[in-house]
Amino acid sequence: MLFSAWIKYVFFVSLGIKSNDMPGINELIDKLTNSIENAITGERFSTDVIPVKASEIKVNEWLFDWKKETKQPNRTVVKLVTKENPKVIQGLLCLEDRNDHIYMHLLENAKFNKGKGKVYVGVAGNLVAYACKLSFEKGYDGYIAFESKTKLIKHYTETLGAERFGSGLLMAIDTKNSKILVDKYFPQ
Repeated sequence: MLFSAWIKYVFFVSLGIKSNDMPGINELIDKLTNSIENAITGERFSTDVIPVKASEIKVNEWLFDWKKETKQPNRTVVKLVTKENPKVIQGLLCLEDRNDHIYMHLLENAKFNKGKGKVYVGVAGNLVAYACKLSFEKGYDGYIAFESKTKLIKHYTETLGAERFGSGLLMAIDTKNSKILVDKYFPQ
């Protein structure tokens, strides 16, 4: 479904999301891969995105309070794991089904997947692609929304095809760009 920029603006801004409602998405999309890749060898690993239990989250390993997120009504927290080692969480994503799109509240790579010494690349891209896939599965034409940190707006526009709406920090990914991400990470 194609919307004009104005229709998209009205659609997402009318949701009443305010910039102080949440910390916003603050994770660099280091590389769009077909799965996740070892940062040194380039070896690729198949992944699964599955719900996480609060008991699986070690508080001192994350910047955000993910245990709190798992208790929020109407939200789902999922983990990205490799099929080869499903006990090691590569990244986390907090989602909300808003009945016409998927909203990403928080996204975070595991500590060992951040910075120059990261083990894997493609973690954040994989989680965003999952949100897009879920949106298609729910019949929302791939639409997802999130709030970005100001310094990352240009980055998300360039790497994900996300668009900024209004003067705030609300960003969205439309059908066309969601399909690109889903096809890359979840080929049929």
